[in-house]
Amino acid sequence: MGRALITIGLLLVAAGVLLIFAERLPFRVGKLPGDIEIRERNSVFYFPLATSLVLSVLLSLGLWLFNRFFR
Repeated sequence: MGRALITIGLLLVAAGVLLIFAERLPFRVGKLPGDIEIRERNSVFYFPLATSLVLSVLLSLGLWLFNRFFR
């Protein structure tokens, strides 16, 4: 249990550092190629398709690794 808590804490610190330096990254989360944005006169439709796929793969990989090492 202790190793799991330490790992979760380190992941939270890494996520915080990424959020702090997000402006300097060569890509913007939520503005990836493949995200759909339709602008009309009075409305905007935005569907982050590519961002959703990338986050899904990263979360699946992270949870798989977590399950593999802390079972």
